[in-house]
Amino acid sequence: MPAAVKALFEPFRLGTLELPTRVVMAPMTRSFSPGGVPNAQVVEYYRRRAAGGVGLIVSEGTTVGHPAANGYPNVPRFHGEDALAGWKQVVEAVHGVGGKIVPQLWHVGNVRKLGTEPDASVPGYGPSEKIKDGVQVVHGMDQQDIDEVIAAFAQAARDAQAIGMDGVEIHGAHGYLIDQFFWEGSNQRTDQYGGSLANRSRFAIELVQAVRAAVGPEFPIIFRFSQWKQQDYSARLVQTPEALGEFLKPLSDAGVDIFHCSTRRFWEPEFEGSELNLAGWTRQLTGKPTITVGSVGLDGEFLQFMVKTDKVAQPADLGGLMTRLNNQEFDLVAVGRALLVDPDWALKVREGRQQDILPFSRDALTSLV
Repeated sequence: MPAAVKALFEPFRLGTLELPTRVVMAPMTRSFSPGGVPNAQVVEYYRRRAAGGVGLIVSEGTTVGHPAANGYPNVPRFHGEDALAGWKQVVEAVHGVGGKIVPQLWHVGNVRKLGTEPDASVPGYGPSEKIKDGVQVVHGMDQQDIDEVIAAFAQAARDAQAIGMDGVEIHGAHGYLIDQFFWEGSNQRTDQYGGSLANRSRFAIELVQAVRAAVGPEFPIIFRFSQWKQQDYSARLVQTPEALGEFLKPLSDAGVDIFHCSTRRFWEPEFEGSELNLAGWTRQLTGKPTITVGSVGLDGEFLQFMVKTDKVAQPADLGGLMTRLNNQEFDLVAVGRALLVDPDWALKVREGRQQDILPFSRDALTSLV
């Protein structure tokens, strides 16, 4: 193993969670689960990554048991006997090759459109109601709705524990439901869930507390958050380290064990006056382990591939990443598209075979390999 990448392949331990490497597979929606049920192809997709040296797999977003949780066709769900049986097969395959896996628990919120499966009549749910041309396209959530969604996350976490998952990740990023409560642009409520960022965080805090109560003190909870939103890539929840600390502390106290800090480019400083990225600041402010993510291992960031394009992202040097990891800026490194196209990315890095790493293009999105 090249000395330059040694830190990436050291074990990580946090309570009951023991990972063989610091490489994390980032959650990436693939839409290859008809009816929401992971099939044999999905099982093999995850098994290959674990066999290729990934220490922790965070599954693609998988929807909790709420009528409005889903927003896209063929994404997997994390409720119902058939889907949970599929995920149990994934767990057994990953564990069989020495890997660890957690599901990313997801509710899309107001991103959902009328006409979406499984019940086309269900509108999006969100912090605030939206009427368009006389039709309710977003149902503004009342207290009962909030309680039901929180209960659905808690039940999904309980089910994850029951089928042998190694923890759970709560998707609180990218402009989906939990993040819609955080973000002033989408949360116009005037009750205890709206107004200040502290109030807008209440939904997430109560949700984390419910998940923690459901799984007990030892089961790892990862929380993914972002400054940017699907609806606004320039959006920022907080402008200063002090405000970030005030935002994160209640979530940490509620039961989050690891923060997954989503950025588009891991090398970009989060605030002026420091080279620390979002994961670095989060680790410093909370004392909790963090996962960094954002165009790791590739020379082009993901936005270039959100539209039809012939562009190809080539493997990128890992020197800057390793400097930050060796400086203990963060604890774990999530790899997205580089792992999507090349199941053996981690193995090739470990063996110094960077020249054999596959480039990424949009073609990789059309199949599971």
